[in-house]
Amino acid sequence: MHIQTKMAAGMLLGLLAGNAPAQDALTVVNYGGANGAAQRKAFVEPFIRSSGISVTVAEYAGEQAKVKAMVDAGRVTWDVVEVESADVERGCDQGLYEPLDWQSLGGKSQFLPQAVTECGAGFFVWATVLAYNKGLVKEAPTGWKDFWDVNRFPGKRGLRKSARGTLEFALMADGVAPRDVYATLSTPAGVDRAFRQLDKLRPHIQWWTAGAQPPQILLAGDVAMTSAFGGRIRTAISEGGNVGIVWRQTLSDLDYWVIPKGAPNKALAQKYIAYTLQSPVQKEFVTIYPNGPVNVDAFKQMTPEQLAVMPNSPENMKTALIQSASFWNEHGDDLDQRFAVWAAR
Repeated sequence: MHIQTKMAAGMLLGLLAGNAPAQDALTVVNYGGANGAAQRKAFVEPFIRSSGISVTVAEYAGEQAKVKAMVDAGRVTWDVVEVESADVERGCDQGLYEPLDWQSLGGKSQFLPQAVTECGAGFFVWATVLAYNKGLVKEAPTGWKDFWDVNRFPGKRGLRKSARGTLEFALMADGVAPRDVYATLSTPAGVDRAFRQLDKLRPHIQWWTAGAQPPQILLAGDVAMTSAFGGRIRTAISEGGNVGIVWRQTLSDLDYWVIPKGAPNKALAQKYIAYTLQSPVQKEFVTIYPNGPVNVDAFKQMTPEQLAVMPNSPENMKTALIQSASFWNEHGDDLDQRFAVWAAR
């Protein structure tokens, strides 16, 4: 029944696979939206054509409880799942994901170090950036200190309604160097410092919760500046939006592929992941969905213009902060709770 269900759901994509046998079917789960559309074009459809393997694509909102329920029940129906960095470490520790065979994925040396974990394979780098409306801001801001300076740069500010990212930006606005942010935030005094900084900006904040919102409120002039996912703002710029990006002090992270424990098609899942990590495929994906590759050879194929707006180009990484999954796994519950109380006041 499981294979029949998958093949029915994947019929549209499966047409590209010709008469692929029923056992050669794979279920890939991602976050949908522009990301999912780019994956379909750069990963899924070319993989079907080259491998003859039928692929069903499903979307979810990152609910790890769904993965856990499948694994605990011994009824796993997903083969490859896209997850965020914090979920990789936590899920691996809980036994929710299969260990990866890195040799079959091309060898660890082919990829950025942060893309290589026991159970997760990073497949693109993204960043939360400072974005601004060029019509409302007379001069380009240079970092989070300017974001907090509402006298020099008047206007509302957009921030994600989440402790993660928001607290890091608050500390950088208060002069903490990116390399020292998590050491500072690991102390009670550092946490208090971050919240005091947020207090200063509170009257000017317009919260956002979904990635599509920052470009919308920025283009509408509801805010003069906002934190935002870089790929979303680059898309807005490519469509003629009068907005800009500050590539200094970005918060960089990766999305990962994992294979749920007991996945029905583990070998095919490894094959699919390996395909998405090839340098030409990586280049195609980040060209469609403007973020950064994890295959080191892909950088050699990029133009200087592409590198200038890539979150993990060597130049942009000089001032970037890589989000620490370990930090948030250890401190996230407490900080999320305190942030929720603070935001509700």
